[in-house]
Amino acid sequence: MAGHDRDNMKKVLILGNMDKPGVADEIDSLMGFFEPLVDVVAVLPARGSLDANLARADLCVVFGGDGTLLSAARMLVDTGVPLLGVNLGKLGFLAEFSVEHLRKHFADILAGKAPVTERMMLQVCIHCNHHTERFASPAANDVVVAAGEPFRIIDLAVNRGDVQIARYSGDGLIVATPTGSTGYNMSAGGTIMEPTLRAVAITPIAPHTLSLRPIAVAIDQPITVRAERVNTGSAVIVDGQVRADFRDGDTIEITPARTPLRIITHPGLSFFQTLSTKLKWGLNPGHAGPM
Repeated sequence: MAGHDRDNMKKVLILGNMDKPGVADEIDSLMGFFEPLVDVVAVLPARGSLDANLARADLCVVFGGDGTLLSAARMLVDTGVPLLGVNLGKLGFLAEFSVEHLRKHFADILAGKAPVTERMMLQVCIHCNHHTERFASPAANDVVVAAGEPFRIIDLAVNRGDVQIARYSGDGLIVATPTGSTGYNMSAGGTIMEPTLRAVAITPIAPHTLSLRPIAVAIDQPITVRAERVNTGSAVIVDGQVRADFRDGDTIEITPARTPLRIITHPGLSFFQTLSTKLKWGLNPGHAGPM
């Protein structure tokens, strides 16, 4: 293909979980498919940081599973680059495309005919002494406070702005984005939310009271979680992948990230069909799955 034509091609960044068996081989096998259609600017592991030039890609294709896509979302936070997840893992709730469906729909994706959903990400900061920031991370799925060793009940005070939502005593707390509401949050009995909402699900983990139930709240003001009493091993865990210590007197501040996560969704599946096919929610026996 002529150099001039290649200059006008879509620039595609490929990220993959190279530690997962078969992922690198699958990417290699697809390069012959990609090269006539797009300008592949780089093939990288889905972790770490990106060169600024790579962040200007038109599309990022992510090979692995949902965890790989979450890593890619944090890598590309603030860039606005849309992500297309190719599932080479187990569930593939976020990484909706199989390799077969990637091949089938790729031309339409390049032509802008595939739906793109914008999903709120979070910015998570831990402050000690009310003001000193000692940890910061974007989050695509959730922020979890885990009790940790010696596994005593911990006490947390949760506010939205100046208004207290509740005090939580138990094994911890999950604050999930709508994207993350179908993850650990759902397993802990939390609310499932449509992915485009600007709200968070707040779900206690094994609360020490029968009346304290999960709740979904708008995030029009910062959500803060203050450690009233925690354990020496207590931790804040972001997306199940990034960990920071959580100590008595610390405060987690959770706000919407400046730029939403943009995910290219399967043109043959609505969110509710994905719930049905992947999680067996309200299963409709007549639904045959994505085409």
